[in-house]
Amino acid sequence: MNIAIITGASSGMGREFAIQLDQSLGKTDEIWLLARNKKALEGLSESLRIKTRVIAIDLTKEQSLQQFEEVLAIRNPRITVLVNCAGIGIHRPFERQNREEIEAMVQLNIVALTRMSMICLPYMKKGSKLIQFSSGAAFVPQKAFAVYAASKSYVYSLSRALGQELKGKGITVTAVCPGPVNTPFLTHAYDNPSKIGLLKKLTMAKTSCVVRKAIEDCKSGRGVSVCGLPVKLLYLSTQGITNILLRCFRS
Repeated sequence: MNIAIITGASSGMGREFAIQLDQSLGKTDEIWLLARNKKALEGLSESLRIKTRVIAIDLTKEQSLQQFEEVLAIRNPRITVLVNCAGIGIHRPFERQNREEIEAMVQLNIVALTRMSMICLPYMKKGSKLIQFSSGAAFVPQKAFAVYAASKSYVYSLSRALGQELKGKGITVTAVCPGPVNTPFLTHAYDNPSKIGLLKKLTMAKTSCVVRKAIEDCKSGRGVSVCGLPVKLLYLSTQGITNILLRCFRS
């Protein structure tokens, strides 16, 4: 059985990935939709063409991850696509964030994503695709987004390294690094939406465009997917600095 797995599928980017993959996937028997909000997943499931499996799960709980691992062992599917889309962010100065908020970001953005990758990789074969949702925030530190940006830098670095490690197996790894996107994430991240800066509002991308570009880049075997000119310029500028530093260390 060939399956696609999408975490954070109940809203935002995860939901959009489910909608677009439903139209573009071939030879896929089921799409597994993972998130905490079962009702939202069921509503999405009813609208999709491909058969779905709704899995209400809290990825920050080790017991839940172990149970999911057991389900995979029993079903023994071939995972054609894994989209690690679940994530959270808090926009607030570090000293004003509480321990619970910081630990939640680290647990979901870093630990859960890493564990899902580890759990699913044994079921991925030549031609499988791993899509890791990072952010344009991964390229530079951001005040008031310190922990979130750092967590996305981890996702970016992990994805680039895994891409090299898995190349010989024919598994493609793509880090998706958009700038601000018009999703419920921004509403949750900001205490007051009016605090969203003018530049972010002007450069805000559409969810459908980010996902469409990510799927195209993934199919083309690209290691990084960047949507929108401002973020592309940021990415290219930071890559230039990185390449200079690498040359210095190698010399």
